[in-house]
Amino acid sequence: MSAEIIEKITAALSTVIDPELHKPLTELGMVEKVEFADGKADISILLTISGCPMRDRLQNDITESLKTVPEVTSLHLGFGVMNEVQRNNVKKIIRGGREKFIPFAQPDSLTRVIGVASGKGGVGKSSVTVNLAVAAAARGLKVGILDADVYGHSVPRLMGIVGQRPTAIDQTFIPIEAFGVKVVSMEMFKPERSDPVAYRGPLLHRVLEQLLSDAYWGDLDLLLLDLPPGTGDIAISLGQLLPASEIIVVTTPQLAAAEVAERAGRIAHQLKQHIIGVVENMSDIACAKCGEPISIFGSGGGQAAADRLSSLVGADVPVIATIPFTSELREGGDQGQPLRESHPNSPAVHAFEKLVDALMVKPRSLVGVPLTLHT
Repeated sequence: MSAEIIEKITAALSTVIDPELHKPLTELGMVEKVEFADGKADISILLTISGCPMRDRLQNDITESLKTVPEVTSLHLGFGVMNEVQRNNVKKIIRGGREKFIPFAQPDSLTRVIGVASGKGGVGKSSVTVNLAVAAAARGLKVGILDADVYGHSVPRLMGIVGQRPTAIDQTFIPIEAFGVKVVSMEMFKPERSDPVAYRGPLLHRVLEQLLSDAYWGDLDLLLLDLPPGTGDIAISLGQLLPASEIIVVTTPQLAAAEVAERAGRIAHQLKQHIIGVVENMSDIACAKCGEPISIFGSGGGQAAADRLSSLVGADVPVIATIPFTSELREGGDQGQPLRESHPNSPAVHAFEKLVDALMVKPRSLVGVPLTLHT
């Protein structure tokens, strides 16, 4: 009888999903012991690391799962820590039995990787990345952000996760999750947030490779990379490490900014990356009194950049979104609250929704088109 109840308890534990690794406890080898006698279940769970931040949640989830086993009237739940061999086994499981690799560079990857680029700083590239990610996650997509701006990383501030550290299993770490989006940033690994990063070219390539391969991202529909401004090492490394990645170019309406933004598109074209389109940030906003549009940063920059890039690639590169200038976007970033959370009715939120719509439209291809073949 006890053996049958132990099977029921084990089956109940198989429904408990590790909140960070997103796999059942039984599959990860985290269930060390299950015993039952006189209505009391004695269970021992192995945590991947000492002081695991998800311990309390696991305890609640396990207790809840055992409610499906009526024979269990009391529970003694103990926690231990995995040894090195057990942790290595976990890493193999989450990597599908393969050694360390970049999952998004594999032929079977279903994740769409999009780099958000700009020719110069100060055009709101990081704000566009964060608010686009949150809008896509609200649609039910599994979304991740890699803050690849190694020198000027700002995504943790914009996402309200400043100071948070990822859980590490030896050389594998779990991205921080906020607003339904998984986030990895160089800032998370510095001893102090104010410490500068002084890396030269070859080391920058290695850093980007490690952030892509050492993180356990799980199954993502969309990975956004907040690229540093300009056409430097990171932009080139992205094209080399993820040749199937695509690019969005962010600019302001100012024509001078648009000329610089074109260069970011040119380097992507040289690396054979598909340029999805141009996002014009800080665009016209309606006057609060008369409703007339106010062009604080000029006008026409987004379309000018799109026209030049279209001529360059020999195909249409559209303006896929115009994000109106609003102080709410800046305030939300300072407070770590994406615009969708802080001001859901803002015109800029509707603009990001349209941007998600534009990205969800697949380009035309020959998939499913019958070909006339004669044998």
